[in-house]
Amino acid sequence: MAIRNHTSIADFVLLGFSEHPEQPPLLFGLFLGMYLVTVLGNLLITLAVVADQHLHTPMYFFLANLSLIDTCFSCTIVPKVLVNILTQHHTISHTGCLVQMYFFMALALLDDFLLAVMAYDRYVAICLPLHYTTIMCPQRCLLLVAVSWLCAHLLAFSLTLLMSQFSFCASHSIPHFFCDLLPLLKLACSDTQIFQVTMFAEAALSGVVPLACVLVSYAHIMHTILKVPSAGGKHKVFSTCGSHLTVVTLFYGTVFLVYFQPSSSYSADTGMVASVVYTMVTPMLNPFIYSLRNRDIKGALWRLSGWRRCSIL
Repeated sequence: MAIRNHTSIADFVLLGFSEHPEQPPLLFGLFLGMYLVTVLGNLLITLAVVADQHLHTPMYFFLANLSLIDTCFSCTIVPKVLVNILTQHHTISHTGCLVQMYFFMALALLDDFLLAVMAYDRYVAICLPLHYTTIMCPQRCLLLVAVSWLCAHLLAFSLTLLMSQFSFCASHSIPHFFCDLLPLLKLACSDTQIFQVTMFAEAALSGVVPLACVLVSYAHIMHTILKVPSAGGKHKVFSTCGSHLTVVTLFYGTVFLVYFQPSSSYSADTGMVASVVYTMVTPMLNPFIYSLRNRDIKGALWRLSGWRRCSIL
């Protein structure tokens, strides 16, 4: 029987921003501010949708789920980053690293699937308005969200299970601020071919297919918009879809930059910058993007704040 050289790892070291020792106070303040804005903004949108009867529609049901997922997504990454910067203790256990990677992947995939579902919802609302209430009934909305949760967790679990089988006999230092797929993959001394094939297959399933759904939905929406005779009608449709398109562009732009490349050509610096965008900036901006141009959300937030003032008095 062949004896495999397996190294038991107790800890990884998250190098992250440790190469810039003069920047921790600035980075800590910046990331803490972004984290608090992210959590507060997304939780407010979730509470507004739950509390306001006017927002009990498919579009806002999906938005509330997206806001909840963005909150959990930030909580998976940012607290550990803040602790590392504050204490200058950059280690994370092998188990903790895999757990963080699992939830990061599951929540990122959920974001991906929900953006596609939201694009489909807008397609039905704009292109098939007479059938909207029939197609996007509460049962179907729940089914779409449940299937998104199930698929995201299954795909994340399969990759995490494969990663847990690897031996890490090179450096245990991860040139990143959290346990991401590609930086971990570069440290493995096991054969990673099966993992890479699985990863690219899942990327095609969970990235290309939802993106194609978004593009096809918006192609039909644009075709419908061009048929609208009045400029006011066109503006109303554009304002409905503009915020969603902005979020889709931010999300897919950074994700494709990082993950749709061979692990051999992965750049740690590019990966970290892009990761800051989609783990901190995008979840922070989403509440502003969806609320600033949305009268229903702004009205619900005002009513929510008014209800809180009345309850305090």
